Formats: sequence, C-alpha cells, structure tokens
Amino acid sequence: MSATDSAVNKNDNDSGMAAKDPAKRRRALLIVTFIFLLAAAAWALLWVFVFSTREKTDNAYVNGNQVAISAQVPGIVVAILADDTQRVEAGQILVKLDSTDADVRLQQNSSALAQAVRQVRQQTESANSADAQVTKARVDLKKAEADLARSAPLVAAQAEAPQNVQHLRDAVDQARASLDSAVAQAAASRAAIEGTQIANNPAVEQARANFRAAWIAAQRNNIYAPVTGYVAQRSVQVGNSVQPGQQLMSVVPLHDLWIDANFKENQLRHIRVGQPAKIEADVYGGSVEFHGKVIGLGAGTGSVFSLLPAQNATGNWIKVVQRVPVRIALDNKELDDHPLRVGLSTDVSVDITNDKGEMNAPLGNGQPVAQTTVYDQMASKADEEAEKIIKANLSSRDAN
Repeated sequence: MSATDSAVNKNDNDSGMAAKDPAKRRRALLIVTFIFLLAAAAWALLWVFVFSTREKTDNAYVNGNQVAISAQVPGIVVAILADDTQRVEAGQILVKLDSTDADVRLQQNSSALAQAVRQVRQQTESANSADAQVTKARVDLKKAEADLARSAPLVAAQAEAPQNVQHLRDAVDQARASLDSAVAQAAASRAAIEGTQIANNPAVEQARANFRAAWIAAQRNNIYAPVTGYVAQRSVQVGNSVQPGQQLMSVVPLHDLWIDANFKENQLRHIRVGQPAKIEADVYGGSVEFHGKVIGLGAGTGSVFSLLPAQNATGNWIKVVQRVPVRIALDNKELDDHPLRVGLSTDVSVDITNDKGEMNAPLGNGQPVAQTTVYDQMASKADEEAEKIIKANLSSRDAN
C-alpha cells in the first residue's frame, strides 16, 4: 500500500471517531441533566411535602417545676427524712426542727383558750344573775307602789299619818331607782355576751385564733413536701439553725413536664398554639418518640430576660439571630413509660401544616396552674383541736 493510500485511510478513521464523539457527549449531557432534574424534583417534593410542613430545632430542653422547700419558722434541724434522688409524697415530712419553744407557746395558748371559755361562762352567769336582780327590783317597785296606793286615800280620812304616806312615796322612789340601777347593771353584763354563744364570743374567738396560730407554728417545725416528686439540691444538715424562707432542698415533680424549644425568629412565622409536635430525647435516642403540642410562645427572646441584656444601640453592631422559647406540653402517659429529667436535651419537630390558629396563648380559664392541699389540712386540724378545748370547758348545759 502506498503512502498516499495510508494517509487516506487514516483520515477516514479520524473523521469517523470525530462523528461518534459528539453523540456520546450529547448522551452524557442528557443523562447528567436528567439526574439533576430528578434531584431537583425530589428536593421540590421533599420541600413541599416534608420540610415546608415542619419546623425543627435541636436547641430544646426538658423543663419542669422545681419546688423550693424552705422553713416557715426559725429552729434547729434535728432530723432529715429525705435525701437527693429519693421520691417523696405530698404531705410527707422532709425535715424536723426542734419544737421545744413552740410546744411551750402552744400550751400557753391552749390554757388561754380554756380560760377564755370559762370567763365567758362566768360572764353569762353574771348576766343571768343581773336579769334576776331586775326581776326582783320590778317586784319590789310593784309592791311599793301597791302600798302607796292603799295608804294614800287614808290620809284624807285621817286614818293614816301623812308621815307614813311620805315614807311610802320615798320607798317607791327608792324601788324605782333600784330598778333603773338593776336594768343598767344587767345591760352592762349583757354587753359582753349579747348576740353570741359562748363558742363564738369575741373573747373566745380571739383566744381560738391565738391557739390556732400557735398550733400551726408548732406543726411547722415539721417541714412537709407540698407536692409529690423527687428530692434534689439538698443543702440542709442536722444541727443547722434555719430561718424562715431559707431554702433547704427542692422537690421536682416528674409529671407535667414540658419542652422549651428555642426556635430562631425566622422559624416562628407559621408556629401556632395547638400545633402537634414530635420530640426525641437524647437520653433515649431515636428509639423513643414523645408527642406533645404547642401551648404558648415566649413573650420575648432569651436575650431580653438575661441578667445583662444586650445593648444594641452602639456604634459597633453585629446582627445576631434571636431565639424565642416555645413551650410544648408532654403526655404524662408517655412520661410514665419513659421518664425524663429536667434539663435533658431534645430534638423537636413542630407540624406547621395548619397555621390558621393563634400565635398568642388564650386567656387562662381561672384554674390554678399548680396547687397543694397540705397546708389546708394543717389548718383544719388546728380548728379541730381548738373545738376539743372549747367543748371540754363548756358546762353540760352549754354544750347541749
């Protein structure tokens, strides 16, 4: 084969390869374009059906009520009946203070209440005696007036000496004065007891109130748990001298917990009260999912309520995205199955599909957010003890 033929064949091969390469490139470009379009469509579908229907944050923590236990009366700690991590029931004694002084004051007020009842009984008897004196004075006046009425006509007939009739007139005046004095004395005696029974006489009520205060003060040497929960932050020790208001420990109920989810300000646009939420706690990982609902949004950002609020009206200013705490209530049944602790980290996802609700929480229904009946029971027992003392010092007639 000549050199000319070889050159011709080489040119034919090169032109064939050049014709095939653009077809490969177009096919590759079409494949890449299709892949990008598919990815874009998948992303769009994810955005429309998933990402646009929820707001997520991992800046979320478990929160709950931390009930501070403090002394209500001064005293020396003689016993501690609960320690950190232990469960306590509402009404259970946590700390005991020395009750010597309180017991003395209680005995004094108990005696004062009994004495008050007896004094009012005495006043009642005195009033009854004064009423009897009024009756006697009326009888004496009536008798004196009758004697005068019989003797006065006899003076004209000279059957009675004028001096005797004058004496009878003086006796009538004296009897009338005695009646007035007896009436005044009876009114004075009745003033202290009129309109009341012995048990609700003002003097007895005052003594009852003093006894009630002393009884409650004596009971307050036992420091009770106002709620059911778990003890934390115990700082009190045996022998400590404690003062009213001094915190001794905390009791944390692990029911009625909530999540404080700190969403960025640009995530709040569609968050509304009542929206459902899903929560994953780091302590359980993705194996446990809690369900809750939004019950309110914070009234301000965290920086506003910090100890040292940011001063943004300065020359050198950098915008920082703010966060607002969103409170999410948890289901107590789920908390029973998988207990949480205050302060644990969580991931929160709020379903914002329905964003037609209110952003601000509604007006409260007037029901207490939290309450305890421990101290009500203490007051009722004080009244029962006072009633026992009053009844013990009443006469059988007054008691009936």
